[in-house]
Amino acid sequence: MPDNQAPVSLRPILERHGNLQTRSLPGRDGVWSLLYFSERTDTDLLQRRVIAPLQEMLSDGSPSLEELVRNIPLEQLIYPRNVQMIVDSLIQGWSYLCKEGEIGAACCKPKKSCTGIRRSRKWSRRLSGRRLAFSESLKVNLAIIRQYLPDPHLRMRSYRIGESTRTEVVLLYLENKAASEDVERLTGKLAEVKTDWITDSMMLGPFLDDNPGSLFPQMITSERPDRVIGNLMNGKVAILIDGSPFALITPSRLFDFFESAEDRYIRKNMATFQKVLRMTAMFISVFFTPMYVAALTFHYQLIPSNMLVPLAQSRSKVPFPPLMEALLLEFIIESLREAGARSPTKVGQTMGIVGGIVIGQAAVQAGFTSNILIIIVALAALASFITPVYLMGAAIRILRFPMLILAGTLGAIGIMAGVCFVIMHLLRLSTNGHAYLYPLFPIKMKRGNLHFPWGQKNKRSDIYEEPAGDGS
Repeated sequence: MPDNQAPVSLRPILERHGNLQTRSLPGRDGVWSLLYFSERTDTDLLQRRVIAPLQEMLSDGSPSLEELVRNIPLEQLIYPRNVQMIVDSLIQGWSYLCKEGEIGAACCKPKKSCTGIRRSRKWSRRLSGRRLAFSESLKVNLAIIRQYLPDPHLRMRSYRIGESTRTEVVLLYLENKAASEDVERLTGKLAEVKTDWITDSMMLGPFLDDNPGSLFPQMITSERPDRVIGNLMNGKVAILIDGSPFALITPSRLFDFFESAEDRYIRKNMATFQKVLRMTAMFISVFFTPMYVAALTFHYQLIPSNMLVPLAQSRSKVPFPPLMEALLLEFIIESLREAGARSPTKVGQTMGIVGGIVIGQAAVQAGFTSNILIIIVALAALASFITPVYLMGAAIRILRFPMLILAGTLGAIGIMAGVCFVIMHLLRLSTNGHAYLYPLFPIKMKRGNLHFPWGQKNKRSDIYEEPAGDGS
């Protein structure tokens, strides 16, 4: 928009950038309007230092803009030349004051009505750096996003979900980076959510998943603003919910769940190594114990001859078959993990360490299990906790149980049948309309899956160039 030309209505333009608030201040010769974004403005300071003095001066007479701003005790004043300058200033925490405006429509020309912007910026009182985290307040979370991403292309769409709770849900995306079809697809899903109550992002996730019955998560949940901002810059969409410190990020591929937020702060070759380590740990967690059970039950010839004697001695007092022995230990490990998670922090840590040592040693001495299987199960459990996203780690731990049963009943054939079933399931999955296994399927050899030294991770993801899975 050229300089010195006001828009027909500011509200439709400004509402796309945040939670726009308008205060109407009636005077003797007209109405003044004060516009600001609630998540970027200190409303207490604005009320005390701007609105109250303005109301008093307007009730006493018909002052001009110069007289008004001269008596407002704030330190800075600017005169915007165009609408974009107004938008940029409000995003940064300024307040916009104009004459001859209405609630929802500030129709004015800078020279004629002498519009002005006064600064009353609010900074989030949260920890900085990698310790920064979302809170349960949606207003604070939006302020954090705006504070570290003052991009005028950032768009927010607000919804009310839950017939009883009427929980506020905000859709965040960068207009110049996110695919319009992704935004519209999520908008349609949010509009169709029918439920009595929503209090957390974990409750909203299944309503937005393409495949809600799948074991594998299709949205990343994170309470870290740096991770959310990084994904927004990469062309993805984030969803924030009032009362929940976790944001939903979509579309999220399978390999995205093995990326940590810290990967952006270290060298790319180190990040690549750590990502490969996490994916290797996933295979160890899923297949290490089932391979041991299959080898002892059906495939003794695969065990090195030097290990046959230690294995025989270790299992000489065990009355159970390998499958029952492994399931018993897995059940004990999962019980200790669940008990530790439900106990107070200090008690839970002690219970996990002491309980694992005491129960493991007692089980070996009583002849319920062997030393070797305890080591294998412990390594598999440890590997499952390496996954950065909790939901994916939980899916890996659950997947280990059917793999164990297949290995104990059918041996290597059962393991291969389970692998084929999982691969077919992943090939059919989609995340917000995009293939879940990209870039492995559809095959496209591009830099973007791993942190290669020559790759640029701040570019928009090429996931949007790929066709979607069928979502079945």
